[in-house]
Amino acid sequence: MSALDQAPPQGGGVGLQRPTTHGPAGADGTAASREVSRPAGAGGVGQAGLAGAAQAPTGRGRRPALLKGLRALNSGWRAADWVAAGVLVLLLAALLVPGLLTPYDPLVADESQILAGPSAAHWFGTDYLGRDLLSRIIHGTGRTLLGSAVAVLVGLGVGTLLGTLAATLGGTVDALISRVVDALLAIPGLLLAMVVVVSLGFGSLNAAIAVGISSVATFTRLMRSEVLTVRNLTFVEASRHIGGSPARVLWRHIVPNSFTAVLSLASLHFGTAILWISALSFLGYGAPPPQPEWGLLVSEGRQYIATTPWLVVIPSLAIGMTVWAVNRLSHTASAGRNHV
Repeated sequence: MSALDQAPPQGGGVGLQRPTTHGPAGADGTAASREVSRPAGAGGVGQAGLAGAAQAPTGRGRRPALLKGLRALNSGWRAADWVAAGVLVLLLAALLVPGLLTPYDPLVADESQILAGPSAAHWFGTDYLGRDLLSRIIHGTGRTLLGSAVAVLVGLGVGTLLGTLAATLGGTVDALISRVVDALLAIPGLLLAMVVVVSLGFGSLNAAIAVGISSVATFTRLMRSEVLTVRNLTFVEASRHIGGSPARVLWRHIVPNSFTAVLSLASLHFGTAILWISALSFLGYGAPPPQPEWGLLVSEGRQYIATTPWLVVIPSLAIGMTVWAVNRLSHTASAGRNHV
C-alpha cells in the first residue's frame, strides 16, 4: 500500500482525493484515462454546486417567472379580448365612482326634458320623467353587478360544501344530496329563482339569493365529481401513507385541487347571474322603482318602445355587452391558464 493510500485526509476531509483510473493501461504503464476530482475550495465550484445554484429559487428568479405567467395569460389575446377588458374597466369605474361619470342625479326628474332624444346634454336621452338615462344606467351598474356577485357566492359556497360532503362521506349522505340535486336540476333555473324570490320577498338582495340558490345544484354536482376524481390520485394516496389525517388530506390536498374547475364555472356563471337578475327585475321582483336597475330600466322603457326605442335598446345593450365581456374574458383566462 502506497503512502498516498495511507495518508489520512487533511483539513476535515477536504483535499485531494486519490485519482481513480478507468480503462486499459497505455504503453507506458499509465492509465489511458484518469478522472481526478477537483478540490472544493473558495475559488472553485464543482458541477453539483453549479447545478444547485441554477436550481435554487431566488427572489430575483421569482419575478421573471411571475411575469412569464402573466405574459402567457394574455399572449393569445385578440382584439375582442381587449374590447372586453375595456368594457369591464368601464363597469368597474361605474361601480366604484358613478358620480364622476355623470353630472346628473338618477332620481331627479326634469319636466322640461321628458322623453328627450339623445343629445350633447343627455347622451342616451331621458325617460318618461325627464331623468337622464345614462345616469340611471351608470348608477344601476352597482346594483346589478353586486347582486350577481352575491348570487355567485351563494351558489359557489353552498354547492362546494354539499359537493364535498357528498363525495367524502358517501353512503346515505351522498344518496340524499344527489337526489336533491337531481330534483333541483329538473326545474329550470329562472323558474326556480322566481319561486324562491316570491317566498323570500321582493328586493335586490332577495333576488340575488334566489338566483344563487337556483345555481347550487350545478356547483354541487361539479364539486362532487372533482372530489371523487382527485381523492384517488397518486399524490393524495402518498399523503395518506406518510401519516396525513383524513381532515388534513381533504383540506390541504383534495379541496384545493378540486376547486379550480369550480372557480372556472363560477366565472362563467357570473354572466348568467346578470341575465337572471335582470330578468327578475324586469318582471318586478327586484329593486322597486324609482331605484335604477338594468332590468327595471328595460321594463319601464318598453311602454314607450314605439316612440322612444332607445329606452329599451340602450339598457339591453348594456346587459348584453356586460355578459359578453365577462364570458369572453372567462374563456380567455381559462385558455391562458392551460398554456402556463
